[in-house]
Amino acid sequence: MVVCGDDGLAHRLAAELRGVYGEQVTLVVPPSERTVRPPVVGRARAASAALLDRVVNAAVGRAGGAAGAGEPAGSVRVVEAAEATEAVLADAGVERADALALVHDDDETNIRAALTARRLNPRLRLVLRLYNRRLGQHIEELLDQAATLATGAGDAGLDASTTVLSDADTAAPALAAAAVAGTTKVVQTDGLLLRAVERPPLRPGQTPPAGLITLALLSVNGHEPGAGDGSEGGEQTPLLLPDATTVREAGNRGRVVLEQVSYAGTSMPSSRGGGGIVPAFGSLFSRRLRWSLAGLVGCVAALAVALTVVTGEHPLYATYMTLLDLFAINEPALHQSLARQILQLLSGLTGLLLLPVLLAAVLEALGTFRTASGLRKPPRGLGGHVVLLGLGKIGTRVLTRLRELNIPVVCVEADPDARGLATARRLRVPVVLGDVTQEGVLEAAKIHRSHALLAVTSADTTNLEAALYARSVRPDLRVVLRLYDDDFATAVYRTLRAAHPYASTRSRSVTHLAAPAFAGAMMGRQILGAIPVERRVLLFAAVDVGGHPQLEDRTVGQAFRPGAWRVLALDRTPSDERRDEPAAEESYEDTRTGDGSSGWVWDLPESYVLQKEDRVVLAATRQGLADLLGRRSRERAGA
Repeated sequence: MVVCGDDGLAHRLAAELRGVYGEQVTLVVPPSERTVRPPVVGRARAASAALLDRVVNAAVGRAGGAAGAGEPAGSVRVVEAAEATEAVLADAGVERADALALVHDDDETNIRAALTARRLNPRLRLVLRLYNRRLGQHIEELLDQAATLATGAGDAGLDASTTVLSDADTAAPALAAAAVAGTTKVVQTDGLLLRAVERPPLRPGQTPPAGLITLALLSVNGHEPGAGDGSEGGEQTPLLLPDATTVREAGNRGRVVLEQVSYAGTSMPSSRGGGGIVPAFGSLFSRRLRWSLAGLVGCVAALAVALTVVTGEHPLYATYMTLLDLFAINEPALHQSLARQILQLLSGLTGLLLLPVLLAAVLEALGTFRTASGLRKPPRGLGGHVVLLGLGKIGTRVLTRLRELNIPVVCVEADPDARGLATARRLRVPVVLGDVTQEGVLEAAKIHRSHALLAVTSADTTNLEAALYARSVRPDLRVVLRLYDDDFATAVYRTLRAAHPYASTRSRSVTHLAAPAFAGAMMGRQILGAIPVERRVLLFAAVDVGGHPQLEDRTVGQAFRPGAWRVLALDRTPSDERRDEPAAEESYEDTRTGDGSSGWVWDLPESYVLQKEDRVVLAATRQGLADLLGRRSRERAGA
């Protein structure tokens, strides 16, 4: 395996491949990665390179001790290069590698290296980190087509596949769910929505609800706010994918259950008060201006009625004459009655009053249309919202997830040119521009009335400072921190838990959530997402049954491995007609009618026998997925 990157994700991915999957890894990083990192993301990352080197070495040591006879022990090979050129890739062994991961922070760099690597090795399995999802789809199709033409349609297969992932998309659902519900986990990829919910321990005599799949048992105090960091052993650590007997006997432990599996469309719900560019008519003019216009209309109506009484003309004709007098385009009433002359003067005076009101209406309407596409300010009386700190790559994805759930959000961003401001403007989300470390910025975001604070800037110290200040304003505020350094995150987590035992505190690392998904994709399978369970991770993957003796010709119950993997769904669509978006509405009976209908089956009975041509969705631990995929690769190597 070859990993090329310029930040912490590359190091964590190398440690994941070596420590969990037992693979030989070549890590290609810039020379500065192992010396001093540029101070562009805060003081907490100044020592991140040394920390990541320790993580890699520790993972290598664990893997070397547990390696089998066919797995040589040793350290990860490191190649230092400023850019992944053709010569560098050749030196890293891309021509004989099984998979290559390109996880640079720049999309263009990853695409250029992917095109070069595909030319050097058409059979290479590629995993790209791209932020632009639409571009990623086109690049994926292009590279797959190039591999097919170079190796032949019958030989390219899965080994030469291309997978485009985004660390932002991988981590955003977990971050958004932690801010909204504290303990709710959501995985959403290509329309597939898996929602896992933490349930408190069962009361004496209480039975668990029927039809719910238990994905994990929490630590003894894992259901309490701030508990269960997974640092101790025994019942102090979560138990992933337990069997039915263990679930029945664990009455004093909370659990993570699969509550809902449904299809999520891609349409964005409109914001309250109209989500389009054209605002509602009532919002065009202020209340004072509307009352002024209503008063002038009343005056015109009164003058028209008075003119009808004085002259005896028809009401429509009297109204027409009043409007002519109002706009000063009627002939003077020189030889008419005194009452008619007085009414004409009053109409002219009303016309003079109408001019500034009409001008004010035009200016307000233009200002409303101008600010409709600009940044909005938090409205008065706003409460129960989520304060999102940071609109970078991660913050933009989290904002989109929150708005898909129709949750009110107020964003805080210091950079007026941040990439997420365009998304906030399109979604009409209020934004406060300013440095969160300055006094009054969080107050402008209504932090004292908010439901949660989600700090996802790239600077650990900024996130920590915002969390501490928010807790001083609201001691019971739910806080979710994105912290880069795991040691630093653990220290902050425990300190905040001790200082505020009744408040909810969560710390999440984007690279920690993304590395398992990238590693699984390098092993040749589609990783749908990851759900954090306290300090552990549960993966969801789509796997072909064929070639896996642990799944093939076994029932769903027999294929279940407690603590390793569990079959959740089945795809009975023919391989040449399979789609990427499972439709959860289709029932098991619909796929068994024999009329050719097919689709995803979610309520799969345990007696169903998995066939060779089936594809299933698995919930698996990292080690379980490594055993399921790695064993197959080692069998091929031995053959």
